[in-house]
Amino acid sequence: MERNDAWVTLPDGERIAKLGLGTWEMGERRSAREAEIAALREGIELGMTVVDTAEMYGDGATETLLGEALAGLREKVFLVSKVYPHNASRRGVVASCDASLARLKTDRLDLYLLHWPGTIPLEETVEGFELLLRAGKIRHWGVSNFDVDEMDALFAAGGTACAANQILYNVARRGPEFDLLPWMRARKMPAMAYSPIDHMRLPQGSVLDDIARARGVSSVSIALAWVLEQPGVCAIPKAGNIEHMRENRRALDIRLTDDERARIDARFKPPRSKRALEML
Repeated sequence: MERNDAWVTLPDGERIAKLGLGTWEMGERRSAREAEIAALREGIELGMTVVDTAEMYGDGATETLLGEALAGLREKVFLVSKVYPHNASRRGVVASCDASLARLKTDRLDLYLLHWPGTIPLEETVEGFELLLRAGKIRHWGVSNFDVDEMDALFAAGGTACAANQILYNVARRGPEFDLLPWMRARKMPAMAYSPIDHMRLPQGSVLDDIARARGVSSVSIALAWVLEQPGVCAIPKAGNIEHMRENRRALDIRLTDDERARIDARFKPPRSKRALEML
């Protein structure tokens, strides 16, 4: 990636790619395995080097697939995985991390996230993350699907070292813009947008299609380009084949005009009040 704005910065100053790779539902169909591995490797070579997964995905099958796909490429990647909330006790976090590392065939994660808020005290989860940091098994830790009140609770529990929050965010689901994204930007904490094209469920025949048609690209590329323009946000779309991966990568080269942004805002209105954080 050559664009100066092709990166987001973690609270400690480390830069990571603004456009990465999601893996939800990968590794679950034997018939798709070869195409998925090829797509992941293509995306990494194209510079989409933030790669996200979770122990939940396919009950570990996705991490196993990713471990195979990363052969020879691990040093190019900022690798992210997530722990189930019910495994997020002080000891459980360590055990889950060890299992993920084994499936991924690596000795460390670059970022380890609590998948969503659970019932185990956050103090315990933070202690587990800090144990993993000291052991060199993770380089950063963070959370996923945390709204403002939950982020406040995390900080009150000693979790001020949180490096990122992974959330559902796209042009059709803009609720985080009202309070969560400003809260995070004030603390120089990036958001990781999952389902940045709304799991391919964006409305047909909308302004996205009109802009895409005029530019000779896909509406997927326009929707993804919109997310990539948001400050302090990186996106982790999934692509199960090489052509879809290349389509996602093209979004990074699209610069929306002021008129195009205004037309998108008119159709997909920014929030004027608090909305509960959505999750898939």
